[in-house]
Amino acid sequence: MGFFSNIKNLFKKKEKEIEEVKEELEVETIEELKEELDNTPSVEEDIEEESGPLDLDIDDDGEDDFEENDFSDEEVVDEDLDIDDDGEDDFDKSDFEDTVEEVKQEEVLEKIEKEKKSFFGKKKNKEKKEKVQQTITYDKGLEKTRKEFVSSLSLLGVKFTKIDDDYFDELEEILIKADIGVNTVMKFLDRLRSRCKHENITDTKFLNEVIVDELFSIYVEGESLTDKINMAESGPTIILMVGVNGVGKTTTIGKLANKYHKQGKKIMLIGADTFRAGAVPQLEEWAKRTDSLFYGKEETDPSGVIYDGLEIAKKEGVDIVFIDTAGRLQNKVNLMNELDKINRVIGKLVPNAPHETLLIIDATTGQNGISQAKAFKEITNITGIVLTKLDGTAKGGIVLAIKEEVNIPVKFIGLGEGLEDLSAFDIEDYIYGLFKDMI
Repeated sequence: MGFFSNIKNLFKKKEKEIEEVKEELEVETIEELKEELDNTPSVEEDIEEESGPLDLDIDDDGEDDFEENDFSDEEVVDEDLDIDDDGEDDFDKSDFEDTVEEVKQEEVLEKIEKEKKSFFGKKKNKEKKEKVQQTITYDKGLEKTRKEFVSSLSLLGVKFTKIDDDYFDELEEILIKADIGVNTVMKFLDRLRSRCKHENITDTKFLNEVIVDELFSIYVEGESLTDKINMAESGPTIILMVGVNGVGKTTTIGKLANKYHKQGKKIMLIGADTFRAGAVPQLEEWAKRTDSLFYGKEETDPSGVIYDGLEIAKKEGVDIVFIDTAGRLQNKVNLMNELDKINRVIGKLVPNAPHETLLIIDATTGQNGISQAKAFKEITNITGIVLTKLDGTAKGGIVLAIKEEVNIPVKFIGLGEGLEDLSAFDIEDYIYGLFKDMI
C-alpha cells in the first residue's frame, strides 16, 4: 500500500496548492480560479508593470550575466566632506577613490540582489500558478471519465458486502467500459485477486483504494518512459507527426507550434501530406496563426518537400520543425516505404533526426486507437503519443491501455478545443483528475 499512501499525500498537496492560489487571487470557486489563471500575464509582464522593464540576463542555470558596467551610470551618494574655513577640503581626491569605489560596488550588488529576488520570486509564484492551472485543466478534462468510472467503482463498494466472483465480474465490466483494454484488465484482475488473497482483503470499500494502487502500478512500474520531448543539442529539432486522417493531426501541430512559439522558439511547419485535398493550405493557415515559417506543396513527392523545407529551416536558424505526413493505413507496405524514405532524407540533412516521431490518436475512438498505435509501431519508430479529445470521452482509461499494450509514452493530451488546450502529459495530474472524488 506504499504507492497508494503516496497518492493520498499527492492529493493533499494538490488540494493545498489550489486553496493557496484561490486565497491569493481572492476567488471562491474552481471556475473563477480557472478564469483568473487564464488571464494571468507572464512573469516578465508582471515585473515590467510594477518596476519597468527588467534588465536581467538570466541563464538556464539561474545565474545572471551582469557585469559591473551594467550599472556604470548609477549615481553615487554624495559623501560628507570636511571643509576648512578657507573653503578647501583636507583630503586629496585620492583619499576618496577607495571609499567611492566601495560605495559603488555595494550599490551594484544591492541592486543585482534586489532585482534577482524580484525576478525569481515572481517566477516561482508564476510557476506555482501554472502548475495549479494544469491540475485544474486535467480535473475538468477528465470529468466525463471520472463521473462514470469512479462513481461505478464507488457504487460497487456499496452494492457488495463481500469480495467474491460476482464482485470481480462487475469490476471487469467497469474497467472495460473505461477502455483500459481487455488484455490489461485480465492481467490487472489476476494481480488484484492475488493481492486480496495474500493480504486477506475482504472490505469492498477498502478494496477501492487497492484498485487505485494497482491501476497506477500498471503505469509507473517496469520500464521508465519519459514524457519529455527530445530536443536537439544544436541545429533544428525535427518532430515528425504521424497518424490516420481525422484524428486532429494538423490541429495538434498548430497547437504545439503555438505552445513553443510562446516559449520564444522559432518554429517552422512543413506540409508533407501532399495528396490529401486541403491538407497543405490548412497547415499553412496554422503557420500564419502561430507566426511560424511554412513550406509545403500539393500533389508532389513528400520527401522532396521535406528536403526543400529543411534546407530553408537550417538557413533561417529555426529551432523546431514540425512535419505533417500522410495518414493512410490501408496499405501499410506503401506507408512504411514512404516513412522509410522520409526518415532517410531527414537524417541526411539533420544528423540523428527525426528527434521525435509522435503518433496522434483520437481518444474517443477507444480500442481502435490502440490498434492504430500497434500498426504504426510496426511501420516506424514511434517515440511518443499525443492523445487528442480526451475531454470528450468517458474512456480516459485508454492512457493505461496504451502503456500496457503498446509501451509508448503519452507525451501530450488534448483536453479541449482551444488553442491552449494541449497539455504535456503529467501522470500525477492524470491520477488526480481521474480519482480525486474517490480519495
